[in-house]
Amino acid sequence: MKSPHPSAGVSTVANSADDTPQVSAPISCYSQAEIYAKSKVTKAPIQSFALAVFAGVFIALAFVFYLTVTTGAGDAPWGLVRLVGGIAFSLGLILVVVCGGELFTSSVLSTVAWAQKYVTGTELLKCWCRVYAGNFIGAMLMVGLITAAGMYELDGGNWGLNALKVAQHKLHHSWLQAFSLGILCNMLVCFGVWMTFSSRDMLAKSLLLILPVAMFVSSGFEHSIANMFMVPMGMTIQAIASPEFFASLGVTQEQFADLTVANFVFNNLIPVTLGNIVGGGVVVGLGYWWIEQCKTTLTEPHKAHYDKVSTSYTQDETTQHSTERKITKHS
Repeated sequence: MKSPHPSAGVSTVANSADDTPQVSAPISCYSQAEIYAKSKVTKAPIQSFALAVFAGVFIALAFVFYLTVTTGAGDAPWGLVRLVGGIAFSLGLILVVVCGGELFTSSVLSTVAWAQKYVTGTELLKCWCRVYAGNFIGAMLMVGLITAAGMYELDGGNWGLNALKVAQHKLHHSWLQAFSLGILCNMLVCFGVWMTFSSRDMLAKSLLLILPVAMFVSSGFEHSIANMFMVPMGMTIQAIASPEFFASLGVTQEQFADLTVANFVFNNLIPVTLGNIVGGGVVVGLGYWWIEQCKTTLTEPHKAHYDKVSTSYTQDETTQHSTERKITKHS
């Protein structure tokens, strides 16, 4: 297998005269992506899984934040409410990047390492499976904690009603719509992660992530890991809340009867997950990989032309020096 660039950030070279390190050009975003992609797949499985559990927790916390800031918005403008919710939700990806986490939707960028033949297809799929499973466990832990904390009763139960409506809305997409929304979502997630490759400063990375996340959330794009928390949270509220809870909100428990495991898995989780893979792994990951290959291919003729011109120039220079020596000798 190939080995990607050995280090991130600014590379150094040694001066042949005194071995003094000299700063060379910074590594490109694509080269950083290769390092990032390979590290996702080659990380120790137990470490990868544990970090995936944390990432599931981070994304669930972000959705709790979203529900809290959008509950009770009343007559506030729809777009502004969703923008505020989207900014709040950006906490999740910021936690993943800054605190360290293995998130499935950003891990699909490891297609870059597969395309470069740094890892095999089997290694890639194993990585995706363990990260996906870890994210699910983290999300389920948060469903249990949030339910035990009784947060669905906040604001007179309006927090729980907001959660129910958001969860139910996610099950009302057609299969194609859910798939397309998954593609759009993970394009933005992976564009955000790709932008972080341009900086080594954590504050800068955090700021770069806010708008891409805010856009996909406010626009209603679908994120498979976020849905692992949100839809089960809605199903849990629908199952355990008392009749008085629903009556006080002017709704009935039967209105949310379509919040079932089967509906969630087949009408949302499967198409959204596949869409996330296409959006992040194919459009962004393989898209930039293909562009890099085109750049290499297109520069080869120029390199050959340069080598030809350089060789011709060297031969002319040698002939000139030889003529000068002859003139000097005769004079």
